[in-house]
Amino acid sequence: MTIPNTITLDALRHMAVGDIAALPAEELARLQADADAALRDAKSLRDWLDGAIALKYGDRAAQARHEAGKDTGTVRFADGPVTVVTDLPKRVDWDQDKLAELVERIRAEGDDPDAYVDVSLKVPERKYTAWPPAIRSAFETARTVRTGKPTFRLVRDGEAPA
Repeated sequence: MTIPNTITLDALRHMAVGDIAALPAEELARLQADADAALRDAKSLRDWLDGAIALKYGDRAAQARHEAGKDTGTVRFADGPVTVVTDLPKRVDWDQDKLAELVERIRAEGDDPDAYVDVSLKVPERKYTAWPPAIRSAFETARTVRTGKPTFRLVRDGEAPA
């Protein structure tokens, strides 16, 4: 019987973070690739299972929603000792050009559009960086830059980046 000289993902769970950080870059890259593959497999399995559950309970959920007089939202029903809780979220998209027209109409009629809508202005970073310096400097005080969570992708030599 041969004992593998590589660390498994299961063994990794029981290691201290400092010990993991001390591993050679090649080993970290292999473990990261293994973890990525395990995550993809787990997501694929979860999607498969969710599809089967949706197939099993989709019609009952639609019926329960109909009986509750709902098009969307959460409903509950029992299947033996299990309570099935299903949610059909409501996603609303608004036509921004039409909203802008309506805001102007409300304002023109002497009413305050803030009583009806939340107005949000955004500047795409690509546009901002293309502006001439004079315009950019006028907007500097309205701009805050935050960073997100750093990510690291380790690619072993000869391996194609994912």
